[in-house]
Amino acid sequence: MQRVHEQYLLSRGFDPDQLEYEWNLLGTGPVSSLDGAEYKHRIIAPIEWYGNTVSFQGRDITDLHRLKYKTCSKEREVIHHKEILYGNQEHWTKTGIIVEGITDVWRFGPTTAATFGIEFTYYQVRAISKAFERVFIIYDNETQAQIQAQKLKRDLKEYYRDPQIEIIAVEGDPGGLKQTDADYLVKQLINQQS
Repeated sequence: MQRVHEQYLLSRGFDPDQLEYEWNLLGTGPVSSLDGAEYKHRIIAPIEWYGNTVSFQGRDITDLHRLKYKTCSKEREVIHHKEILYGNQEHWTKTGIIVEGITDVWRFGPTTAATFGIEFTYYQVRAISKAFERVFIIYDNETQAQIQAQKLKRDLKEYYRDPQIEIIAVEGDPGGLKQTDADYLVKQLINQQS
């Protein structure tokens, strides 16, 4: 990544070197496109699914683009990103922490999974139910995000005999938490007795 990408991550309270290493992040410059779609001034995060890179998503670092997040074109995706979850499956435990986006996963760490926004699909609900025995949903505290969190909780209950699904409220954007606060919350949730 270039210095401008590192500065953006630092301004959000992230460790750029750690994220680049853990998530294989790349940065684009002022001229970047693929198949006619523009990806300039973005941090590119590969999307991996059980060891295979299947897509990518780019996060605008200028906050000037209409789309903050821009995903690979459907034609190039090996698996459509809304059929899977963002995260590192090798680090997932029986307890799943489900968040909205890739920066939330970066904040909460590799035990977390994201649905690429508050809208989710049947495929993602199934993927969550197959991967985790207990689920904590941490979406933004905005009204629409909380409505979707409740809907995700209801949909997930269909897949569990004895559902252990809880919505955790945090102030603002979960990706905006201080790293120490996010680490503490994850530790509490993962270690919580069922």
